[in-house]
Amino acid sequence: MSEWDSGDNGGVDYGHVEAGQEHESLDQLHQVHAADNDYDSQFGVYEQDSASAESTSFDQGHHVEYSDPSGAQYEESDFTSYDHNEANADHVFAAEGSESSHASEYDQLDALQARFDSAFASGTELHTDGGSAALGVASN
Repeated sequence: MSEWDSGDNGGVDYGHVEAGQEHESLDQLHQVHAADNDYDSQFGVYEQDSASAESTSFDQGHHVEYSDPSGAQYEESDFTSYDHNEANADHVFAAEGSESSHASEYDQLDALQARFDSAFASGTELHTDGGSAALGVASN
């Protein structure tokens, strides 16, 4: 800021000059970072066993034996046999599974910048005896 005062010079009773500058600034920065990660896994195993056995047996018999006093001999045999066997085995195996993952990131940057510059100058003169005024400016 500069000021000059002429005092009482050349018929000028009062003279005043003022000049100045203003500078203002604003800087603001806002930053955001976010991340999200997910993981999921699911597995299942299924198993089933079954077994069966069956057995059938059928026997039938007939036996006749005869001997007379004269020494003659008679013998007869009838026989039936039946067998049935069965075996059964079942086995079931199953497996299933799923797996998933997810990843995301987010970044944000906001910047605010403002500048304000101004300059001003003003001068005032007061004449009391009607003379012309001389105005000079001095600066520091």
